[in-house]
Amino acid sequence: MKSLIKNIFSKSKTEEASNTEVSNIQTEENIPINDAPTSSKPLRVSNEKLPLGLLKKLAPIRDLDDDEIMQLEQRVLTFSANSVVFALGQKSECIYYLLKGELELESDGGGSYVVSEGSALSNLPLNNGKVFGATAISRSPCLLLATPVSIMQWWKNKSQVTQDENDNTEVKVDLPKEMQNIPFAERFIQAYRKNELILPSLPQVAIQLRKAMEQDIGISEAIKIVEIDALVVARLIQLANSAMYASTTPIKNCHDAVSRLGLKTTQKLVMGICMKHLFQGKSPQLAMKMQNLWKKNLLVSSLSFVLAQESGEVNPEDALLAGLVCDIGAVPLIHFAEKNEDIRPDVGELEQMMPRLSAGIGPFLLQKLDFSDEFVNVPEHSENWYYESGEDRLTLIDIVILAKFHSYLGTVHMKNLPYINSIPAYGKLKNGKLNSDFSLDIVAKAKQRIDATMRIFA
Repeated sequence: MKSLIKNIFSKSKTEEASNTEVSNIQTEENIPINDAPTSSKPLRVSNEKLPLGLLKKLAPIRDLDDDEIMQLEQRVLTFSANSVVFALGQKSECIYYLLKGELELESDGGGSYVVSEGSALSNLPLNNGKVFGATAISRSPCLLLATPVSIMQWWKNKSQVTQDENDNTEVKVDLPKEMQNIPFAERFIQAYRKNELILPSLPQVAIQLRKAMEQDIGISEAIKIVEIDALVVARLIQLANSAMYASTTPIKNCHDAVSRLGLKTTQKLVMGICMKHLFQGKSPQLAMKMQNLWKKNLLVSSLSFVLAQESGEVNPEDALLAGLVCDIGAVPLIHFAEKNEDIRPDVGELEQMMPRLSAGIGPFLLQKLDFSDEFVNVPEHSENWYYESGEDRLTLIDIVILAKFHSYLGTVHMKNLPYINSIPAYGKLKNGKLNSDFSLDIVAKAKQRIDATMRIFA
């Protein structure tokens, strides 16, 4: 691991820099300082190591080991008041954190927000992705930490769950440090590593239709399979008539619904309709937890569908299905809690454990259900606000990240959200619509489609 760190970051020396000296640092050191005409040059550049305690407050740096953190290349930049630290649209080659002072970030839509030292936002990156999503102006003298942008890719690789291709081998996943010595968490991870978890299965109509679609079947064959399940037929007809597809001519039977939707869309919608079957529990409290989880996924799914439609870069039905499975790793966790009453935590404690324990299980379960790799990676990254696919266009994971971000707006989770302009996925929105209001406008205008999606799948 230490050798990996050394490969990513070059060694450097503490420097006092005038404007001329800063220009030299841009070409000679690993971390370039902003050189766009609209940005100001720092008064001082130093790579004096910051205290470990301070660095461990910063996301995602705090997820690294102590030795790894202290090996990170660091630059502390000093800016005077009213300096342009970075500019909207400028290429981003380092990640900034505010250490002291106050910054105002402005989007091209006219919106702005302020980050002050010591605030929750100051522990989050000010930027991400390949370009800056806002312009940062110092409202007072400021100190900023700059680290290489490559740390995000390294962190992504470090946090990725790896699994042997052979299903009979152990799943390689570590128990989070804060959950060690908790009997429930330890036993759950042990069952996970040994592939002993009881995993739910999809209804036969979804399985049969997927297998048949691999044989290039026609509409008539697909209809025969769908008609096995009357509930699925009813939902498909509702979907074909819904605001989701802006339908005008009423559909009254399965044949017309499948014909209007098309085979590929039908297959994905049938899969989505059947997903609810997985979110069931026997214990009243845990069954309620399952239902609440399903409702949350429905909102993310509906938002994903609409954002995909508006962006035009991701298949909307893929996005809808991806939203439904973004938290599917919690399903085996809740089932495990039902089977292990002797060490079962209360619902509140279980909910706190859920994000950390279920992230790696989602991909595992989706592999078992024969989802494609594109879907398999969704649960692991759906709340990784700083996920970077490496592609310039929006990906399926990007859409789900944006949808999940919007699902938290107006909730208690909102206080822990980064500013949307710092999310790499947001920076990929095209057509000059990179501003703080664009995606919110989409959601507001598409309320009818979102409500229709949630109503039908509920």
